[in-house]
Amino acid sequence: MFKSIFSKHVTTFMLIIVVSFVALATIISSMLANFYTENSEEELEVTAASIKYILEERLDDSSYQTLNDFIARHNEEIEAYFSALTRHKRDTAVFVTDESGNVLAAIGFTDSTLTTKALSETILHAIHNGGYNEKDSDLDGLLLSERSVRGVAVINEDRVIGSVFACSTHASIRQLTNSTIKTIILTCLWVLLAALIAVYFLTDKIIGPLKDMGHAAKAFAAGRFDVRVPVIGNDEISELAVAFNNMASSLADLESMRSSFLSNVSHDLRTPMTTISGFIDGLLDGTIPEEKRDYYLRVIGDEVRRLSRLVAALLEVSRIQAGDRKFVTSTFDICEMTRVILISFEQKIEKKHLDVEFDTDAESLYVSADHDAIYQILYNICDNAVKFSREGGKYRIRIVERGRKIFVSVYNEGIGIASEDLPHVFDRFYKSDKSRGLDKTGVGLGLYIAKTILDAHGEEIWVKSKHEEYCEFVFTLKKATDGQVKKTFDKLPEGE
Repeated sequence: MFKSIFSKHVTTFMLIIVVSFVALATIISSMLANFYTENSEEELEVTAASIKYILEERLDDSSYQTLNDFIARHNEEIEAYFSALTRHKRDTAVFVTDESGNVLAAIGFTDSTLTTKALSETILHAIHNGGYNEKDSDLDGLLLSERSVRGVAVINEDRVIGSVFACSTHASIRQLTNSTIKTIILTCLWVLLAALIAVYFLTDKIIGPLKDMGHAAKAFAAGRFDVRVPVIGNDEISELAVAFNNMASSLADLESMRSSFLSNVSHDLRTPMTTISGFIDGLLDGTIPEEKRDYYLRVIGDEVRRLSRLVAALLEVSRIQAGDRKFVTSTFDICEMTRVILISFEQKIEKKHLDVEFDTDAESLYVSADHDAIYQILYNICDNAVKFSREGGKYRIRIVERGRKIFVSVYNEGIGIASEDLPHVFDRFYKSDKSRGLDKTGVGLGLYIAKTILDAHGEEIWVKSKHEEYCEFVFTLKKATDGQVKKTFDKLPEGE
């Protein structure tokens, strides 16, 4: 993995750098060539015009009628002047021809660059018609290599008596371009080396935590959820490491709850099944006397119902996880539902001598929710409140209206919930009563189911508790509109 990511990073960075430097070299070379070419063309024009002006001026002041005679008499002077003009222009060469195109004088050429040929008729015609101007030309074979050429006519008494040509070989620009490219290549190599070192350490910094996460993931697969990834720094990788460690903690908690759930379910299945099996055997073999048959049959019935509740809870969780639990919204009186549930707990409440309070803002408060689902939630919370209340303790149900919400709270004085258990009361399979001293029938699914149902309704549920003093569960429901309440009453049969 390290080599793969490292090679990808190196390849990507190297390609970006190389392409960037190639583009940079191309752009700079092109700019230099254009700039030098423009300057060179201007210099050629100035050089050719200067020599033309000097020759025409000297011819006007002398008795020479032809350019041949003038150059023959003043050859050394003219060559000195040519040399002065081209002294600081290493690529520039000039030559002068007569009216027939024969070279009379030249400076800046070697024997291998200028032939003894005369100018062609085409070039002479161009000279007579305003001048000759080409970027790359060998003057129809007069030059042995192509050059930038500027040619102008030498005129005396309104007659063309010869021509002046200035040429440039572009050797300097090629040398400058080559030097620039070499410099850019050398710089590119140094940048590539620096980038390689930077990418190596950067990749190692990224890969290190990823390798740790890979080892931790393998440990998780082997069932070891205590492994954690070191968190270094405060960047995205460290945030990923923190998230990974949080996931590991969640997996550890889930594994702990799963183990607890299996233990609880095993106990809840084994105990009633053992009881049912023993009592049935006693009834069949006559161990249980005839007058006790009804009593033990009722015990068997209670255990069967206990098994039924366990299976129902497991099926409910399965439906919720599979997304098969559908909720049908209707309008109903939450106060009336609460009264019905309280009446169903009458015997349990009297047995514990609980001080019951039922506090509502109105006789009837209508909510919009799934009737059966809310009944299931409220019944389970009220049942837990009775189960965990102390003898003679306060047992209070309060229903209040706040804006567009109805708040339902169930309060009891009793053992409460320890502070370390509060964050987990709505987790699957979690039981705060791990000793099973009071909660002998639950498997830690009721509150998880309640929260899941309320989440599906877009509502909230929370708990407030102080250990060994009290516990209060509160959940919200959407208040029904006046129109919804009216429709509910319209549906009732006449006389009700």
